[in-house]
Amino acid sequence: MGFVPDEAKVLPPPGIVNRSSVWLGGVGWFTAMLQNAINHRPPLRAGVHRQVLFTTIGWFIGYHVTKYENYTYARLDRDMNEYIKLHPEEFAPKEKKTFAEIVEPFYPVR
Repeated sequence: MGFVPDEAKVLPPPGIVNRSSVWLGGVGWFTAMLQNAINHRPPLRAGVHRQVLFTTIGWFIGYHVTKYENYTYARLDRDMNEYIKLHPEEFAPKEKKTFAEIVEPFYPVR
């Protein structure tokens, strides 16, 4: 599919059940139910084949949206890490402080 570039093929595939697939599968099912209701047919019993088809299409689209989302975040992480490697002076490590140095001394009040 041409939706995701070739360099995204090295990433692991997303799980079959992910939030985008479930969400868009539900939207597809609801679309079939809404179409039945608009056409004055019993929503749950009429056009079960259409319900399955729309749910499957939504699931497929959700899977590929998640695949593209994973690629986008991986690309951003790669670019950010490359920038950090090229400009180490902007990301100097901070000095380590203990917890006692951060908080104020505790004086109990009675």
